[in-house]
Amino acid sequence: MGIFSRVRDIFNANINSMLDKAEDPEKLVKLMIQEMEDTLVEIKASCAGVMAERKKVQRSLDEARSQAEHWAGKAQLAVNRGREDLAREALMEKRRLTERSESLEKEIGECDDLIERYQSDISQVEEKLQAAREKQRMLVQRHIHAQKKTKAQKEIRRFDSSEAMQRFDKFENRIERMEAEADLVNFGKKSSGRSLDEEFEHLEGDEEIEKELAALKEKSGTSGKSSKGSGEAN
Repeated sequence: MGIFSRVRDIFNANINSMLDKAEDPEKLVKLMIQEMEDTLVEIKASCAGVMAERKKVQRSLDEARSQAEHWAGKAQLAVNRGREDLAREALMEKRRLTERSESLEKEIGECDDLIERYQSDISQVEEKLQAAREKQRMLVQRHIHAQKKTKAQKEIRRFDSSEAMQRFDKFENRIERMEAEADLVNFGKKSSGRSLDEEFEHLEGDEEIEKELAALKEKSGTSGKSSKGSGEAN
């Protein structure tokens, strides 16, 4: 494939559309970047070659023009000396060099057009290359994100599995058993004997009961005496 055909293909390429249809977008954009880089190197080399050729042609043009002026002077000298034959030959040489100069000027014009085309192609390929590299960067980031997301989803599914839940249930049952055993330990300590505060509370409770009992006895004795006094009076 020629360089200009390759450049035209690059210009016409719709990167987004190609990546959307590709089975492996990362691989495709990598190949596109490699193709663009190779093409860019080739265009720059070709452009440099044409620029070097233009300089060579320009030197030839300058030389031809100088020689044409030289033979024009010779023709004038021959005429001045009455040598028309030499003047005629000098003029013929001048015409040949003038025609050559015109041909070289045309060649320089073609070189200028080609250089301008190469420089335009270089700019456009560089723009396409920059866009492709940006796409590559975004694809790499998306790939990394997708990998992390996939890993996270796998971890979530692993923890949601029945085996994992069973381990959590066993761990929860173990904690509940430990809490129950702790409660039993506290219960055993309370049943083995009263605390000091509980003993005093018990004594205070007994004292209150005794006071109430004494009051009842006193009241009962008072009531009995009253009943006896009434019988004696009768």
